[in-house]
Amino acid sequence: MSASPPPGPLYLERLEVGVMQNWAYLVGSRAKRQCLVVDPAWNIDAILRKAAQDGMEVVGALVSHWHPDHVGGDLFGHDIEGLATLLTKKSVPIHVNRLELEEVAKVTGVSTKDLVGHDGGDRVEVGDVAISLLHTPGHTPGSQCFLCAGHLLSGDTLFIRGCGRTDFQQGDARALYRAVREQIFSLPDRCLVYPGHDYRGLTVTSVGEEKLYNPRLAESIGENDFVGYMTNLGLPHPKQMDVAVPANLKCGKPEKTTTLDPDWAPLTYTFGGIWEVQPHWLEEHLRDVQVVDVREPDEFNGPLGHVPGARLVPLGSLMKRVEELQKEQPVVTVCRSGARSAQATVLLGKAGFDKVANLSGGMLRWRAQRFSVEGGAD
Repeated sequence: MSASPPPGPLYLERLEVGVMQNWAYLVGSRAKRQCLVVDPAWNIDAILRKAAQDGMEVVGALVSHWHPDHVGGDLFGHDIEGLATLLTKKSVPIHVNRLELEEVAKVTGVSTKDLVGHDGGDRVEVGDVAISLLHTPGHTPGSQCFLCAGHLLSGDTLFIRGCGRTDFQQGDARALYRAVREQIFSLPDRCLVYPGHDYRGLTVTSVGEEKLYNPRLAESIGENDFVGYMTNLGLPHPKQMDVAVPANLKCGKPEKTTTLDPDWAPLTYTFGGIWEVQPHWLEEHLRDVQVVDVREPDEFNGPLGHVPGARLVPLGSLMKRVEELQKEQPVVTVCRSGARSAQATVLLGKAGFDKVANLSGGMLRWRAQRFSVEGGAD
């Protein structure tokens, strides 16, 4: 979660919503106390709680694109605490690019009255704040970015020193290059850019910085160079696509959610929607749980070592080996920092494991607190 909203008329909050460093945003008018959710996730109840804490009313949503690598928004009351209450009082429109309007309505069964299709150049008013919708195809045909008061919410079009991939979902590297050049790099250099993802803990950049330093899209890089770069990235299949696509086709509703607090351990529910257990509890209850380390073998046997008694099941093979685990006994997933193992809890939950939690902070925190390990180095 970001710090306090910036001073001035614009209300802008960044919120972590997934297990892949995904960001949602609340943006709107501080004076009118109204805002929109940008790229909401299935745990919309947590987003709504944040808006309520800040005294803001959520009056709609903006969708930059339909996400293949994380679970998209659910604004229709599907088993999400607090959302049904909101929608009994008013209709909440969802703004999407017109290219995606018909398909979204068809596959979700959502009434078109809850979907508002837009073309590039349209504006959405929220109180006294105007948000411009920029059509930036490339990552997907209907990708769009949102510009308001010198702040650009760039979705998966432009990242900090990177960009969205273009090798699935009808992606087009040339279209993305031209969209960035024409729609984003034409903005003032001082315009702040807030991406939909970042995997290194960074939260904001600027148009000027990306024009100078983006290794894929800097002004010194030509279109053919960019297309060649993107064509030969050789990226693996997005880790969460098998989870996210089916959920997105249901407006973001996961196939299974935990509605009651688990009673098998003192767990913490993160803002990203993940149950976590603290290292000190795990250290005291190693015999009571199944510890599943989802790193690769060289990491498991590397300098950090592994939790005593942990079973090595790399994340890429977890679903193929899930029958090796007992559903009756709690599972604690572990990785280096807690990111991959958080993803593992999502996959295990999808496979029917009710008692599963992530080790908070992963092996880095485990070692920092000087708990015993097998293997490893001082």
